[in-house]
This record gives sequence, structure tokens and C-alpha cells, in this order.
Amino acid sequence: MARQNRPRKHYGKWRIRWLDAQGKRQSEVYEKYEDAKLALERHSVEAQEIRRGLRPRLPAPKTFLDLSAYWLEHRAPHKRSGKDDASIIRKHLNPAFGDLKLAEVTVERADRFTAERGLSVKTLHNVLTLLITLLNLAVELEWLSRRPRIRKPRLPDQSHDFNYLRTEEDIGRFLRAARERGENVFALYATAVFTGMRAGELAGLQWDDVDLERRLITVQHSYTGPTKAGYVRFVPVLDPLLPVLRAWRLRCPGPIVFPNRAGKMHGPSARVFQETLHEVLRAAGFAEVQRGGKQRSYISFHGLRHSFASMWMARGGDLFRLQRIGGWKSYAMVQRYAHLAPDMFAEDYARLGTALPTETATVLSLSSAISEPHPATRS
Repeated sequence: MARQNRPRKHYGKWRIRWLDAQGKRQSEVYEKYEDAKLALERHSVEAQEIRRGLRPRLPAPKTFLDLSAYWLEHRAPHKRSGKDDASIIRKHLNPAFGDLKLAEVTVERADRFTAERGLSVKTLHNVLTLLITLLNLAVELEWLSRRPRIRKPRLPDQSHDFNYLRTEEDIGRFLRAARERGENVFALYATAVFTGMRAGELAGLQWDDVDLERRLITVQHSYTGPTKAGYVRFVPVLDPLLPVLRAWRLRCPGPIVFPNRAGKMHGPSARVFQETLHEVLRAAGFAEVQRGGKQRSYISFHGLRHSFASMWMARGGDLFRLQRIGGWKSYAMVQRYAHLAPDMFAEDYARLGTALPTETATVLSLSSAISEPHPATRS
């Protein structure tokens, strides 16, 4: 191989350049010299075989814009978070990577994006998650031979960093304040508290999915699409909720369980999920809390879901059953509530026995004696 075709040093890495089958100069950068040398040999052989008709011509190299356009057309419409994907692509990914060929979306480029973009850890995590997903799709489409090993920032542990209605008294004053706003608000919030259903699942709930005789709710819709987990699940109608739903069914017999004033389904930005909730919380005496440097409502609507899960565990509920009822995808996602179980470690206290070696018992006795005041000093 001619000297000019060898890998060259490039900012601490190794860059290769070659002419493809169309005579256009291409380049790639590798961490190791050996990897760069092998890639250069492979590209050179491929180009020669294509020119001689021994290998079919490869399609034109795809850019990141081609990939993101494919995603928005074929994958995003089938996701609940499709609009979020479109926003991330428009605001972050296309401006940073859009004009690059897919092979040029490297770890180095991603690290530069991370350093220069100035995003919060959570936002950066979401953006890089989508970037990795898109590059996996490129491999699946055979537009890219392998995906670069891009690293996402580790999210802080928030397993105990959330607010919820912690006691029966909390739930009682919250629901009393909700009733003051109307029976529709009371019925919706009571169902949220005693089922743990998400806002979209409550909005899409129909009476056909509520069996008060069997005391079972079939959760299969969220707004106009499937549930977040993507499958049907069943939620029991617990004792406090049963009379609420029976009374509400008499007052609201239409197909939708919790309709808006026009008799239609609530949307994601409906007042009842936001402003009305905040007003009810203030009326019930729940102080605002400091989150993200701002004064915010004690809980969001999603906090009612946390309230259900927390009370379930505090009353001795089973964690696996909670996962099925709430529709959490994995057991790990409900682990945040495990510590709330009463007597969580009660059966473990004597697991290692009670006997101590004689020397240890003596030391403990001496320590106890030392901590006691001497008889002569006692008053």
C-alpha cells in the first residue's frame, strides 16, 4: 500500500482517506491505528470489486437528516412520545448532526455535543437516548455498519424524591376540597387516588370498561391511543372507591366516565389535570414546595399515582401485585415504594441467630457497664 494511503494522525486519533467506487474521496476516523488500517484495506478492496463488477454498487451514503426523516415518517407516529421525538430532533439532533453522513456521527462528535449544548442532565439523557435509538435503526436498515458507543449521563437517583398524599387524613382533606369544586372533580380525583391510573387512562376510560359487579376496571386506552405500557391491564375497584363510582354512574351515564363540559374526552392539557388540581391542593391546605428553583404545587396529577402506590405498600400490599395494577413495565420501577411496607424487615431480625462468641458478649457487657455511672457517683 502506498504511503499516502496509510492512516494519518488526526487530533490524537487515526484518520483514513480513500476513493470510493464513484471516485469520490471519503474519510473516517478511528481510535486505534490497527482498526484504521483494516478499515482502509476493506474500503479499498470494496471499491475495486465494485468497479470491476464483482460486487453490487452500494447506495449513496445516508446522512443523519435521511435517518431522522425516516424515523419521523415510519416510527414516531406509532409511539406515544412521537411528538417529543419530533421536538428533540428539530431542536437538538438535526442542528448538531443533520448534515453529517451517518459514519461521521462518532463518539467524539457526541461528546462535543454534550460539552457544548449546555443542557440539563435529564434533557441531555433524553436527547442522547433518542440519538442512540436512531443509530440503532440505521444499523437495522443497513445504512450503518455499527453504532458508536455513545454514553449517556447517569441520572440522579430520584427513587425517594417525590411528593404524595401520605396519610388517610391527607387524602381525606384533599378529597373534601375536591368535592367543593364539584362532583365531577371529586369522582375523577378519587378514582386517581384509589386506582393509581394515569391522567390519559382516566381521560380515555369508558363505562364499558368499568364492571362494578365484578369490581374491575379494564385499562386499555390513554386519550386516543394505547396505554403507556402498550397492553391491557385490570385494576380492582377498592372499597373506598366503589360507592363513589356507583353514585357517579347515576349522574354521568354517557359512554365516557369522566367527560369534559362538552361531553367529550379531556385532553392532556385539560384544566382538571393542572390548574384545578393546584386550586384544590391550596384549598386543602397543602403548601407549595420548592422544585427546580421555583415554587410549585405540592404534587402534580401524577403525584396521585404515587399516593396510591405509597398507601398500597404502607397497608401491606404486595409489590408484584402493585406492579400489575399500576402497569409499571418492570419490577425495578416499583422498588421506590418497597421501603414503605410496614415491618419490611420484621422477618429478618433473627435471621442470623442470637448467639454471640463469649469474647464478644463480654466486650458488650463491659461497654454497657462503662456507660453506666459508677455507684459512688449516683445521687
